[in-house]
Amino acid sequence: MQEHIQELSLDGKTITLIGTAHVSLRSADEVQKIIHQTQPDCICIELDSERFNSLKNPKKWENSDILEVIRKKKVGALLVNIILASYQKRMAEKMASTAGQEMKEAIRCAEESHTHLELVDRNIQTTFSRIWRKHSWWQKCRLIASLLGSIFEDEEISEEELEKLKQSEMLESALQEVQEEFPVVAEVLIHERDQCLAYNIRHAPGKNIVAVVGAAHIPGILREIERPINIAELNSVPNKSLLSKVSGWIIPLLILALIAAGFFQSSAIGMQQLSAWILWNGSLSALGVLLAAGHPLAILTAFIAAPITSLNPLLAAGWFAGLTEALLRKPRVRDFENLSEEVSSFKGFYRNRVTHILLVVILANVFSTLGTILGGWDVLKVFL
Repeated sequence: MQEHIQELSLDGKTITLIGTAHVSLRSADEVQKIIHQTQPDCICIELDSERFNSLKNPKKWENSDILEVIRKKKVGALLVNIILASYQKRMAEKMASTAGQEMKEAIRCAEESHTHLELVDRNIQTTFSRIWRKHSWWQKCRLIASLLGSIFEDEEISEEELEKLKQSEMLESALQEVQEEFPVVAEVLIHERDQCLAYNIRHAPGKNIVAVVGAAHIPGILREIERPINIAELNSVPNKSLLSKVSGWIIPLLILALIAAGFFQSSAIGMQQLSAWILWNGSLSALGVLLAAGHPLAILTAFIAAPITSLNPLLAAGWFAGLTEALLRKPRVRDFENLSEEVSSFKGFYRNRVTHILLVVILANVFSTLGTILGGWDVLKVFL
């Protein structure tokens, strides 16, 4: 039996794990073959309900409301989803396949044979939230930069190379690179999900189970499947630490106190501090929107909003700039239809109104944060 296909007996169940590559035609054929051979009474797939619905309804982007995405603070999650979908689609096209073909095959087999289908992956939003919460501001910037940079990579890979990646030595080497660059991402995206997948597969109904998962998860599932797992903790979003919550308010209050003290000394000092705060915050946030090629009114909105939102941890300049951009340049149906193709080029990323709005939100926020640091220092310097 090949390394990426494992069979084990546990709790009176026979579990067959099929490690796949999500853009490989061979993986799809392999899934069909093994399901027909084993005749399982339960088929588990590495999807959550959200990605399952996306796979069943690939045109869901056309019904997206970008304003709602901004209001619900899901800009980062949407951007990551777009980038991953675009990468998988490009890879699949090179293999003359479609992304997630092996999952579609497993779903088709389950529906045709009326076999129970179990979704065993963790909710994608929970995974993204756990990654985001566990990174510092600087690490978040590095992560965003790395993700944006990966959009424009055009790596050639053959079907044979893809199949080699299913083998444990190649996988360990590839995962080690991720671990060294972004240890938190590796922990949450791979190791935690190994535990979730292992727990859900072990507790899936039926006695004869086939589980279709990415090959990278096979070693982790084998390692974790017999261990006790706190699934409730893994499915939760960590609360912000008390220090993080307090510091989010302490800095704005300190800035306000310094400006008030400046006015108490003299109106000239107070006005100088207030001007420094407004100019640093407003100008840099507006610069972020300008770099994103935002509408002039979105640039103006960022300039006005940033000095105010920087004093309130519950608000962000990028939300207001993004909402303005979305209202003035509302995405069209074709923008959603062409997402995965257009984001693969720098020009297309800017031209597509969906990704363009996301870029306005992100750059306005990043530059506003920089403005808070520089503006805060300037306020302190004037006071001293």
